[in-house]
Amino acid sequence: IVGGGIIGCAIARQLSRYHLRVALCEKEAEVGFGTTKANSGIIHGGHHASPETLKGKLEWEGNRGWDRLCAELGFGFRRIGELTVALNQEQLPVLERLLHHATVKNIPGVERWDRERVLREEPALTPSVVAAVYAPTTGVINPYEACYGLVESARLNGIDLYLDCPVCGLHSDANMWTVSTPKGPLYARFVVNAAGLFADTIAGLAGAGTFTIRPRKGEEYLLDRRLKGLVRRVIFPCPTQVSKGILIIPTYDGTIMVGPTAEGVDSKDDLATSMAGSETIFGAVRQLVPGISDKDVIAQFAGLRAPADTEDFIIGPTTKRGFINVAGIQSPGLTAAPAIADMVVKILGDEGLAMTERDDFVPDLPRAVHFAGLDTMEQMALTRRDPRYRRIVCRCEFVTEGEVLDAIERGATTLDGIKFRTRAGMGRCQGGFCTTRCLELLAGSLDIPLTQVTKRGGDSWLVCDRKEA
Repeated sequence: IVGGGIIGCAIARQLSRYHLRVALCEKEAEVGFGTTKANSGIIHGGHHASPETLKGKLEWEGNRGWDRLCAELGFGFRRIGELTVALNQEQLPVLERLLHHATVKNIPGVERWDRERVLREEPALTPSVVAAVYAPTTGVINPYEACYGLVESARLNGIDLYLDCPVCGLHSDANMWTVSTPKGPLYARFVVNAAGLFADTIAGLAGAGTFTIRPRKGEEYLLDRRLKGLVRRVIFPCPTQVSKGILIIPTYDGTIMVGPTAEGVDSKDDLATSMAGSETIFGAVRQLVPGISDKDVIAQFAGLRAPADTEDFIIGPTTKRGFINVAGIQSPGLTAAPAIADMVVKILGDEGLAMTERDDFVPDLPRAVHFAGLDTMEQMALTRRDPRYRRIVCRCEFVTEGEVLDAIERGATTLDGIKFRTRAGMGRCQGGFCTTRCLELLAGSLDIPLTQVTKRGGDSWLVCDRKEA
């Protein structure tokens, strides 16, 4: 499997159910460091994409798989529902189209609300609202937590993970592929291309390059925790042809996030935020919720979607025997991930891979401690048992030394790896207090000097040697 984003990790975990040797190659220092880390974290309700598209088919199938994954892997998932809001009469046909999609797909609970019901349920919304479509099936997760859970489960069940391992060549000889990497060649009967933004490059290396990935940038802005509860559901405007619009998202952890933009860019490395992006986002969200201000921003970031020129998912075998494309995965890709993994398993079986289920597959992961989520008595009992949980590393998010060390034991090798697993550095001070403490814990646990600890791999180090005169 080429690519360790949410799709590659979901496929790896599903394949680990069978008697197979599976390798997952990821070019970054940790899984989920590409498009996945900047995902909005919404499990879509199932009614947005047209049922005639592959997106539309897999969106609802995937939605129904997340409850089981959450229960088995221990990451947070909450079905908070959504409202798609019409602000004028001209937008009402869009609501009717969404209701039609829900009817065709047999999605329960999707209904139209009038203005009075909308404002009663979400009083912070603009009085200009005309109507909305409510979907109770929409949920929120932390996408990087899901990615870590999937890959930890896959590794527990025997898959091999290769990090800092970009694929730089593919050669087919009879029934065997040679996968060239800086860490040496890998040999496989089947190659699954789940390389996200670089899926067209990988397909080209295999001689199966029939599509182009055209990156589309989305800026997101995270707001101060004081706004928690301003809205209780994900708020959508009426969608356009290229985007579901700029949303107001109560994240799983309680803070509100707004975004994303949808800007076509040339570079697959362009992760810059901009004043224009900020103005676009806050101009749009104030039309929905006037009480939101750019003065409440505590962090901003951008991610790149990976749409193919077809604007639909590209999943299936190619003219190159044993090479499977899983490309063009943009929204609702996160939602569809469980269904995409199931589809890839079926494709591999149809292509001749022997699929014998294991009797010893372990579905459940041990639960990681989330100290801030424990009640006082549980916290006191834990600190008596393990003194590592007495020391607070991140004051904003109330993260303990024990949680940071546990994250390192589970695979974190970078500051971002710790942040995404524990929330250390995600609070109001954005790492001003906890960064040096996490640096020291990483260096000590990995037995490396501080100068070798990075933010996200590569040359993203924070501390450098000073040469003595």
